[in-house]
Amino acid sequence: MPSSRVLFSFAVVLALLLRAPYLNVRPMHGDEAVHAIKFGALLEEGSYQYDPFEYHGPTLNYFSLIPAWLGAHGKLAEVNDATLRAVPVFFGIALILLLALLARGLSWPVVAVAALLTAISPAMTFYSRYYIQEMLLVCFTFGVIACGYRYLQQPRWLWAILTGVFLGLMHATKETFIIALAAMFVALVFPVVIPPLRGAPMRGDTLEAQPSTRPKGRILGSAIGTRHALVALSVAAVISALFFSSFFSNPSGIIDSWLTFKTYLNRAGEHGWHLHPWYRYFKWLLYTNYVNRPLWSEAFIVALAFIGTAVALRGHNIAGCNPALLRCLAIYTIALTIIYALIPYKTPWNLLGFFHGMILLAAFGAVWLVQAQSKKWWRVSVTTILVLGGAQLAWQSYQSNFKYHSDASNPYVYAHPTTEVFTIVQRVREMASAHPDGQKMYVQVICPEDDYWPLPWYLRDFPNIGWWNHVDEQAPSASLILASPKVERALVRKLYEMPPPGKRELYVPLFDDYIELRHGVELRGYVTKELWDRWQEMQVE
Repeated sequence: MPSSRVLFSFAVVLALLLRAPYLNVRPMHGDEAVHAIKFGALLEEGSYQYDPFEYHGPTLNYFSLIPAWLGAHGKLAEVNDATLRAVPVFFGIALILLLALLARGLSWPVVAVAALLTAISPAMTFYSRYYIQEMLLVCFTFGVIACGYRYLQQPRWLWAILTGVFLGLMHATKETFIIALAAMFVALVFPVVIPPLRGAPMRGDTLEAQPSTRPKGRILGSAIGTRHALVALSVAAVISALFFSSFFSNPSGIIDSWLTFKTYLNRAGEHGWHLHPWYRYFKWLLYTNYVNRPLWSEAFIVALAFIGTAVALRGHNIAGCNPALLRCLAIYTIALTIIYALIPYKTPWNLLGFFHGMILLAAFGAVWLVQAQSKKWWRVSVTTILVLGGAQLAWQSYQSNFKYHSDASNPYVYAHPTTEVFTIVQRVREMASAHPDGQKMYVQVICPEDDYWPLPWYLRDFPNIGWWNHVDEQAPSASLILASPKVERALVRKLYEMPPPGKRELYVPLFDDYIELRHGVELRGYVTKELWDRWQEMQVE
């Protein structure tokens, strides 16, 4: 027990070391930048309105106020990447800390190993540094599972209320929370309708618990259980309503939070860029390898999860574990994995929900393997393999977060900007330093389908930027233009064919080399020769 708690504490420290440093090093993903700009209205104007068609739920925005206020930031221009990414880092750590609530259901050894695997998993570390809703959703979902289990063990108001809090936060975070709830329902119902999976009731504490220490009487369906359930649902409804209504300043947001499911149901089969075959999640998790790049794989965790699932469903167990809880976790993870695999719309961060379930089962599988034989050589051998596998995962996490954070070889780098975004921004700022208006100079960015993100985030302190998805022939031409090659012909016509003789401004390339906004997506820059010459003179001085 003491050694398990030491390992648990070590896992928390390791998780911080892999998540918290250098949060500014990776350029903002387009999705991160969109959320960041949306947060700006809340920070500067105190206004937020839930959009049932885009952007997901409001918890990410509201929780982002905390690090902004702690840093005394009242303007979006004062907030940086690290300020915002501190939010998913916090909930990535909270996800590990919540494991302690299941110490009496999974045992401290399993909880400690689960904490360590969560801490070093490349997927978990990478997206704990990602300013999107996914890590919050995984944390709140696990909060429902952990507090719900504690309630079944000890039907007290505290656990009922906390279950409701986490359930309300789930709903207020992302529309896909309904998928996790469906998997929970399957996990609770299957053991009832399928006799081989029935086993001992969930209410039993652990294999070591004595009958006299177990909760007596019925829980669900008893009078007190009904009151507890109503309180939990009421708390969930209040928490959800607070966020979606923008703390009652936008009551229609509550209704929109339910109408939105029609939008996302339709979207599940749209967006060709994100449509993938059923096995795509497993490809991301199990094997990615390019020449002169690391081999990326979390097969170690998946293999242990397979062992843990098989052992749990067959009724084998280890001291301190509740077999009913293990069965439910196994069925929940299987159901969640199948549902996500069948949905055509896939992004790598969506795998975090079912992969977290795999991590819990992998931890059980690892402890079961160590204890499967009492012989010393067996335990030493298995422990050595587990340590080496864990070390390799930790190495991958380090490489993923601090070296290949924007590299296309990284399976979790998905439709991601390159580090050349920083070059683009630097060049724009250099030109602004030579312009009489400074950062107030007029800039045009022209990209079809508004495909210029995350530039609005990095140029948020430039108040006079025009963002266009086409060449507007009526708009005045800016001193600096960033444009996709797709609009170059129309841009040349506007700059050189439409103006009458004597009115044509000469433009020169802003970049010396080929520049990519994202992998395979070129961006070109043009600056007036007058401004370019002025900047060149500044360099000589």
